[in-house]
Amino acid sequence: MTGITPFLWFDDQAERAVDYYISLFPNSSIVKTLKYGDAGPGPKGKVMTIEFELDGRKFVALNGGPHFQLTPAFSLVIHCETQEEVDHYWEKLSNEPAAEQCGWVKDQFGVSWQIVPNKLLELLADKDAEKAKRVTEAMLQMKKIDIDELLRAHAGALAGT
Repeated sequence: MTGITPFLWFDDQAERAVDYYISLFPNSSIVKTLKYGDAGPGPKGKVMTIEFELDGRKFVALNGGPHFQLTPAFSLVIHCETQEEVDHYWEKLSNEPAAEQCGWVKDQFGVSWQIVPNKLLELLADKDAEKAKRVTEAMLQMKKIDIDELLRAHAGALAGT
């Protein structure tokens, strides 16, 4: 393995998390599993790390114990083309409604995700500063990003009309 690989620390849920994630994303699989040996620090035979791919990107998950916790300061971004994709990933990954804001969710394993429609990035980059401002203001009011609502804000239409 070369390059940069996101490494996710779990207490003891790495296997469950990886199995769940690879069920959600196309082109995903477990590449390699390593188990603790006689030297520990985990129980001999228990899964230590799992190298896996999500949509062709490499990750590693560790059953490292309770010493460290995942934080929203690190998140994984899912770029979506359609509202259907946004809705799909939101439904499958959103597990903590209090943590939801502006497309961010926290899943059942504590990993933070940003579910971002590509249209949002396009609208935020509009050279018309007023249009981009309206899109930003609309996005800041959302939990799950609504592409149609962003388009209405971009066009200057009132929200909900």
